[in-house]
Amino acid sequence: MPEPGTDQLVRLLRAALGDSVLGVYAHGSATLGGLRPHSDVDVLAVVREPTTHGQRRVLVEELLEVSGRGRRPVEMTIVVRDAVRPWRYPPTCDFLYGEWLREDFERGVVPAPGPSPDLAPVLTMVLLADAPLYGPRPAELLDPVPAADLRRAIVAGVPELMGELETDTRNVLLTLARVWSTLETGGIRSKDAAAAWAIERLPAAHRPVLAHARAVYLGEEQEGWDDLDVRACAERLALMIEENYSS
Repeated sequence: MPEPGTDQLVRLLRAALGDSVLGVYAHGSATLGGLRPHSDVDVLAVVREPTTHGQRRVLVEELLEVSGRGRRPVEMTIVVRDAVRPWRYPPTCDFLYGEWLREDFERGVVPAPGPSPDLAPVLTMVLLADAPLYGPRPAELLDPVPAADLRRAIVAGVPELMGELETDTRNVLLTLARVWSTLETGGIRSKDAAAAWAIERLPAAHRPVLAHARAVYLGEEQEGWDDLDVRACAERLALMIEENYSS
């Protein structure tokens, strides 16, 4: 699968935002064991000033050309340094591009800044990965996320995930497994490693569903769910998350 190089993404950011770009950092699958066949290229940029509507529109137009549609999908997040340091919850996301939003972007939607609990695990992964693509080490620009805020942030996203089960089955199941794993262990695993961890702890009836999601993610099987009780597995994962968070 052709994929946008991270150097290309750094050039894109600097061309659109100029000297406001303070640092650009890899995170996600690339830093948690390597990219898988269905992995995104995950990049976080820290900027000095909020982006303008025009800058965000340019970024969307450029990313639509280099992400997805036969190329490796890109997930790009931008935060303003002073909006996340010192840390506060919920943090503010200045810009987010992901392929699940492509239809909106192709209709001309431009993402707007707003509060985003999802930033808590993103910033945590960036700091753990310590993988600068441009600028200083991330700890020079970002504060660590308190464990309590990380936990409530990942749990806050579960209802939305459950609502996307039918349209994004593989990713929802793997993300639920990762949320459970993080709550239980305090660490952030890759999606396939989190699924392997969860499979060992799920009741036997639900293991084939998550095992299939993992195999599809690794490129070992073709996606297909007709003979599997996906909702029962997802509901069991959500129950484990709720029980762990409440305990």
